[in-house]
Amino acid sequence: MDLKEIREDIDRVDREIVQLFEKRMELASKVAEYKRSVGKPILDKERENEKIQALMAIASNRFNEIGIKELFTQIMSISRLYQYQLLANEDFTLEKSFQRLDSLPVDATTKVCFQGVPGAFSEEALIRFFGENVERYHVTEFKDIMRAVQQEEADYGVLPIENSSAGTVGGIYELLMEYNNLTIVGQQIVKVSHALLGTEGTDLSTIERVYSHPQGLLQCAQFLSQYPWDQIELPNTAIAAEKVKRDQDVRKAAIASERAAEIYGLNVIRRAINHNPNNATRFIVLSNRNIYQKDARKISISFTLPHESGSLYKILAHFIFNNVNMNHIESRPLEHKQWEYRFFIDIDGNLNDTNVRNALHGIRQETAEFRIIGNY
Repeated sequence: MDLKEIREDIDRVDREIVQLFEKRMELASKVAEYKRSVGKPILDKERENEKIQALMAIASNRFNEIGIKELFTQIMSISRLYQYQLLANEDFTLEKSFQRLDSLPVDATTKVCFQGVPGAFSEEALIRFFGENVERYHVTEFKDIMRAVQQEEADYGVLPIENSSAGTVGGIYELLMEYNNLTIVGQQIVKVSHALLGTEGTDLSTIERVYSHPQGLLQCAQFLSQYPWDQIELPNTAIAAEKVKRDQDVRKAAIASERAAEIYGLNVIRRAINHNPNNATRFIVLSNRNIYQKDARKISISFTLPHESGSLYKILAHFIFNNVNMNHIESRPLEHKQWEYRFFIDIDGNLNDTNVRNALHGIRQETAEFRIIGNY
């Protein structure tokens, strides 16, 4: 046989495979209907493992045996995805757990808290999202925000979750795990431009110590590397500005916003010292109500998975087959469970979208501790 004849035979076999695949999907729809009628879950791991082992036993050699295992693992995964899609419209659990609103309930009596002191980037994010006509107050720690919202001392809380230069903000995902009854209802992106601030008479030659939030120091690392200054971490950039103002010491400087300089009466020694001119921080808005706006376009979810080969890939396939775009993924180790993780994923979409519901329905069935953190 020449190559052309071999390829013609391959084309014929491939067409037969397609026909058989479509026949198998027809049978899968019948399986889904049966499982729906008796209330049986789509995923039956024991049955799938037995089936794969039986098919591997038919193979003529070890290479084909492994290939058949991979092939039918994928076929069964696709079959499950198809069955989930068929049954998703009959499962209204996700829709019932969240209330869809035209807009967030906000008025002059709304209380919103942020971490730090006036002049913090968190306060700027709060003002941009809610405007000036809400009652805002500040707390010391990020955890204080979670507690205030949970206990209804505040209607909303604003806190940073990631920076375009320095990555995720430490401790926020852990807090989302701990306070798992809070919901993200909004986000605000603030362009961050750090300045070097000092009191009257302070200049580059007098500075010995510089204060800022760890992220502020990290984002200005290239500038700071030029000077032998001690770098002191504080909970917030505006707190750093407040301290420098209070101490009135020309040996001390702060890295904070120019707005903080105005609030605390400090001089701007150097502007825009962060090395990335496109530096921005994403802030999230938290509520203790499971609500989302009808025009929300991002969904955050979390779940845990067993420590098994391919377990994450199987979950991500739900996004692929439902044409849902994933734009962020994080993982955090589970306490008391070695090498097991909770995953945090952001996707594009709205809980009212059919393809999103299909994907989330399947993921909820195949993961543990599945949670929708918010649609915003």
